[in-house]
Amino acid sequence: MLPETQRNLNQQEIFYQALVAKDVTYEGTFIAAVKTTGIFCRPTCTARKPKIANVTFFKTTKEAILHGYRPCKVCKPLENLGESPAYVKVILQAIHADPSQKLKDWDLVQRGIEPNTIRRWFLKNHGLTFQAYQRLFRINSAFKKIQNGEKVTATAFDVGYDSLSGFSDSFKTIFGVAPTHSKKKQVIDIIRLETPLGTMLAGAVPEGVCLLEFTDRKMLETELKQLSKLLNATIIQGANAHFSLLQEELTAYFAGKQQSFTVPLVTPGTKFQQTVWQELQNIPYGTTRSYKQQAMALQVPQAVRAVAHANGMNRISILIPCHRVIGENGNLTGYGGGLWRKQWLINLEKENRLLPG
Repeated sequence: MLPETQRNLNQQEIFYQALVAKDVTYEGTFIAAVKTTGIFCRPTCTARKPKIANVTFFKTTKEAILHGYRPCKVCKPLENLGESPAYVKVILQAIHADPSQKLKDWDLVQRGIEPNTIRRWFLKNHGLTFQAYQRLFRINSAFKKIQNGEKVTATAFDVGYDSLSGFSDSFKTIFGVAPTHSKKKQVIDIIRLETPLGTMLAGAVPEGVCLLEFTDRKMLETELKQLSKLLNATIIQGANAHFSLLQEELTAYFAGKQQSFTVPLVTPGTKFQQTVWQELQNIPYGTTRSYKQQAMALQVPQAVRAVAHANGMNRISILIPCHRVIGENGNLTGYGGGLWRKQWLINLEKENRLLPG
């Protein structure tokens, strides 16, 4: 239901209020084009706001471009929300290619990157310093080498440690055990993915993807703690064999060219939760189902609330499509990523459901 102040407003006025308020919940809902400047912006643009009579709202950037508008240089609406800047992508690629290197300020300057800029980005987007990110990625690489049978001493020096004692101390701090006793431990690799709906956090273990959530989801920290406990795993930034396929299929999905996913999933939970999550994957692309219909499909018509709760506990957005479940009256309800994202995903699928899957 709309707030009291919006109930008697038309869409133009509602969108204009959101534009003035720089309301992030409207990201992905509209693009604001300014007639007097020929510029189009995202809802959260910080540039000076035009009068309502001078604004036209479009659904997509494509529509704005087709009407002769050009993208704003302030909010950069053609870039994905929260996307890693080009200079960060270059650095991440370098770290992933050779975890043993230790990039210092001098190395960043040689690459044309301002050290303070990259430090701020890592603190804002990862909650840790750039040097801490490098250390975590380095120790993650070492963990996997040891898991694959490589010797502890050789691994320590391969990943850039100067002493075996320093490596052992760092390893034990992260994983809680010495390198020689780590065979029973597991790592959940974490990576950021940029999408048209904002940044997502993906997590994976050797068996498959176990997490895919928008980074602004309020339950994300709780989900990470639950996963760590359920899988007896340490969560740490690192590469994973499943991430490339996940990125490829997500990109195709958001382009309207992919209707199902093949990347393997890992879904620890109760037997009932796993049954609910499996049934979610049986809802056809481009269609919706009510919570009651979902309960009936599971042959537990009396357990609508329990089914809804299990839907809400899903940790793998989009791939396990809980966004396809709506209220019995047709209203959107209950989506951890925000109802605006749920509507966007439903619209995307409806627009492309007749295309070959």
